[in-house]
Amino acid sequence: MQDILRINEISKSYANHQALSRVSMAIPKQSIFGLLGPNGAGKTTLIRIINQIISSDAGTVTINGELLNPAHVRVIGYLPEERGLYKKMKVGEHLLYFAQLKGLGRKEAVTRIKAWFKKLDIPDWLDKKVEDLSKGMQQKVQFIGTVLHNPDLIILDEPFSGFDPINANIIKDEILELREKGSTIIFSTHRMESVEELCDHIALIDNSHKILDGPKKDIKNRFRSQTFSVIHEGDMGALDSHYQVVNTQSLEDGLLETKVQIKDETDSNRLLKHLIAQTKVVGFNEVIPSINDIFIQAVKEATHG
Repeated sequence: MQDILRINEISKSYANHQALSRVSMAIPKQSIFGLLGPNGAGKTTLIRIINQIISSDAGTVTINGELLNPAHVRVIGYLPEERGLYKKMKVGEHLLYFAQLKGLGRKEAVTRIKAWFKKLDIPDWLDKKVEDLSKGMQQKVQFIGTVLHNPDLIILDEPFSGFDPINANIIKDEILELREKGSTIIFSTHRMESVEELCDHIALIDNSHKILDGPKKDIKNRFRSQTFSVIHEGDMGALDSHYQVVNTQSLEDGLLETKVQIKDETDSNRLLKHLIAQTKVVGFNEVIPSINDIFIQAVKEATHG
């Protein structure tokens, strides 16, 4: 898959603080790319460099093979974590202003604004003042402003902040549809369940360094630990040296869940056969690490070596 964005050896420091240290990554076209990291890791600095709000000290950024330049502002849509709406303006005027900044003519901008308002079922918002809207409603307006000019690259920093679950799902559906129509989305969030649900690729930055990146599926496979969840009735009995019990907990209806790790090259079929001979097995599944589990483990390993 061709890359829309390439970040090569980007470094940035502020006085004595190193925000980014030789960070490189590639964002494939028509993907949803999760940019993850603890607070202060360097994510926002990288996003600001891509948006040309600040410049890097070293390294390059290319979009569609071209070095980043002011003309690329029109092919990028950016939803910042700190919202930037003018509260005294009417919503329609606000969106028209933003659209014209991105190069849309007035007639086309008005057509697109009305289409988005119809799509999101908010037709009566055009003449409302921004300050009269709830936080979630303002977030919807800013999302529309981010994507109104049909950007090739959309950068969303905590896009679900302020949304209730219903509106969060509406925006999730819109993000997926934008990808299907050809846009690439960089998605920065602390909500790991959203990353799990939406992202194709992820990168994790910690303490100014990139510590992992790649397709989400490959990263999850990399962190698999040959651990299996066994739902069973009664005592499991003793296991031999090929296996290690991680923990056991009680479930409803008198069932137990025991997590067992295979310690060597023994396969799961052999483990299951061993268990069936010792207890009544009701369920047997591999424990696949979540993105949240991977996030915590990777950051701990990077911090403590």
